[in-house]
Amino acid sequence: MRLASSPTRAVGRRRTVLVALTVVAAGLGTMPSAVAADAPTPVQTGGVWGIDFAGGTLNTVEVAANGLQYAYARRIAPDGTTAGDRTSMGFVGTYATGDHIKRVPCDAGSCVPMRATGNGHLGRFGVDNGQEYAQIWLTANSYHSSDEPGVTGGQFVDATGRYFVYNAESTGKQYIDDVSEYRTTNVRMTRSITAASVWGSALWTASSTAGAITATDLEQKKVVETVATGAPCVIKELHTVGRWIYWNCGTSGAAGVYDRTARKSFAVPSGAALVGDGYLVQHDRTAEKLVLTDFHTGNSAAPREIADLSAGNTVDQRRLTWAVDKFGGGIAYVGPDKAIRIVRSEVPAQPLAKIESDLGEGSIDIKGVENGHSPAWNSTWQLNKPVTWNFVVKDARGRTVRTFSGGPGTEVEVNWDGRTDTGGYPTNGVHTWALTARAAEGGGTYATSGKISVGGGLPGHHDQGGHDFGELVTLNSAGELTLHYTEGKGKFDWKRSGAGWPKGTVAVPFGDMGSDRCAEMLVRMPNGELRRYAGKCGSPYTPNNSHTSLGTGWNAYNVLTVPGDLTGDGRPDLLARKASTGDVHLFADDGHGKLKAGVKIRSSWTGYTKVVGAGDLNGDGYGDVLAHHKDGTLYRYDGTAGGKLKERVKVFGAWGTSYNTVVGVGDITGDGKPDLVERDSSGNLFRNDGNGKGSFGSRTKIATGWQGYKGVF
Repeated sequence: MRLASSPTRAVGRRRTVLVALTVVAAGLGTMPSAVAADAPTPVQTGGVWGIDFAGGTLNTVEVAANGLQYAYARRIAPDGTTAGDRTSMGFVGTYATGDHIKRVPCDAGSCVPMRATGNGHLGRFGVDNGQEYAQIWLTANSYHSSDEPGVTGGQFVDATGRYFVYNAESTGKQYIDDVSEYRTTNVRMTRSITAASVWGSALWTASSTAGAITATDLEQKKVVETVATGAPCVIKELHTVGRWIYWNCGTSGAAGVYDRTARKSFAVPSGAALVGDGYLVQHDRTAEKLVLTDFHTGNSAAPREIADLSAGNTVDQRRLTWAVDKFGGGIAYVGPDKAIRIVRSEVPAQPLAKIESDLGEGSIDIKGVENGHSPAWNSTWQLNKPVTWNFVVKDARGRTVRTFSGGPGTEVEVNWDGRTDTGGYPTNGVHTWALTARAAEGGGTYATSGKISVGGGLPGHHDQGGHDFGELVTLNSAGELTLHYTEGKGKFDWKRSGAGWPKGTVAVPFGDMGSDRCAEMLVRMPNGELRRYAGKCGSPYTPNNSHTSLGTGWNAYNVLTVPGDLTGDGRPDLLARKASTGDVHLFADDGHGKLKAGVKIRSSWTGYTKVVGAGDLNGDGYGDVLAHHKDGTLYRYDGTAGGKLKERVKVFGAWGTSYNTVVGVGDITGDGKPDLVERDSSGNLFRNDGNGKGSFGSRTKIATGWQGYKGVF
């Protein structure tokens, strides 16, 4: 997009990708809005110098309170009875340098030819040193230019949502482009002038064969459909509205509509027309009427008069004194009293449907968004008629993280920075999103959903990478402490190591004990000192990395494990089993980078060969513990918010007698549910998928040769 200048400055041709500036009328302040909200139609004006109507937005050129002309937008109620407050879409007069917005002769003197896109944007041509430049205005202060070429005789052919088409007499060429607000696209095309229309990303054009038209997918840059309309000519004009493709052989020649559903054409009245959803409108200057032809049934009904409109002196008054909303709306026209009236078509629109969409990537890096290195999750959906909509993001446990809503309008636009509704951070992992849009009039629902992987948020269980999944940690005889990373497909795909660790080191993947959203690593040194190593969000650790001592004497414990949050404060906690007694102590995270004093929560767990902090296995928000009894029974102890464990529940019997290591590794399968990893005495590595209900599926072998690791954590 490009900078919008004040009326005292030149338009200029230097273009940037996205710029905005408040438009100020020379010495008179910012433009005020006019017309009270929800003023009943007809909308009273002091004159109209151009009009268009799309997606429920009425665009006009009118004189502002300061005496200058501006483009305006008003939301029109779905039933056409009320009009909202007018808002500026930018200055359309002449700048002090002589640069100006293109105008054409009209009954009002000179009008601005505009093209509304249906999603609230508005096209017009700016003139700089005699050259015309196509502009799609997004707001009163910014417009898309994307280095459109300088031409003369520029004329918009069509526009739908992000996509637009215009011709230039000076070059004899047709230009197709899109408004790329969030991503760089390669849509632009330059071609010979033919009849053309754009509906979503499909560009419909006439070929040199009589009656033939083709659809080119602008994103794939290839022809995806060819249609024989039956027109007795090389088609001169096209208008596409979903299922309907209007064609004519020139304004004095034959005209028809091709029904893409029934795959047939039928005749409609000849003459200049604007096409709505299931109908067309013409200006009968002899009768001084606007006349509507209904064809929504797949056949052309007899034309009927819908409004009085004087003949005027301008032969073609389309978008100068009257306009049609092709997005399921009605007709707008300017009466002799300069008031704008809205006429309902009374023609049933097509069912609510998506025209096209532009979705963000399947992941979002919140830290990258915050430091400006990564984009937010920006997505748009263009629909065929105005809707109200809701968009909901949920985490892997089904908890709502973020909600958006909007409407009425034909475009759904979601810009998610990764934060929750309360301004906090979601947990790393795969999230789901769901969009539900409801037609503002006439019923109908459009729904779609997808997944988005969140990184840079709160680390999940065993998450050392700072992105989505749990990591497994190993120590080998060479003193390398290795983080084994997964791509979320149930195995470990790559690894990174830090050297220099002494024999007898015990690693305890913890969680974020600070505010950087990087999980810390607790390490018990052979001398019994417990250290907290600052989280590195994916980088490996060495003994000399930044760390804080959490005290000595930790060799008294033969189990150090992290179940997750057991105290209800949202922070992970440490469990330790005393070797001499089997008593289990809780060391809660104090929120300041250290641990609170230990509290005994269980006694005499001497019968358990393994005690495993496993994360939230049952989806209640609290960490859980697995305990493997020497008789082979695996039990689960559900955590509570009070720092306690509920009574045990049997998970498996006669289980895991060959395992020398069991690790609650977190989610490594990408479904958001904590999984279990085991190593047997032969060095085989297995995975049991968590079911989110406190248990696991059958085991799957994921690796061999792991017997060389002295520790697996």
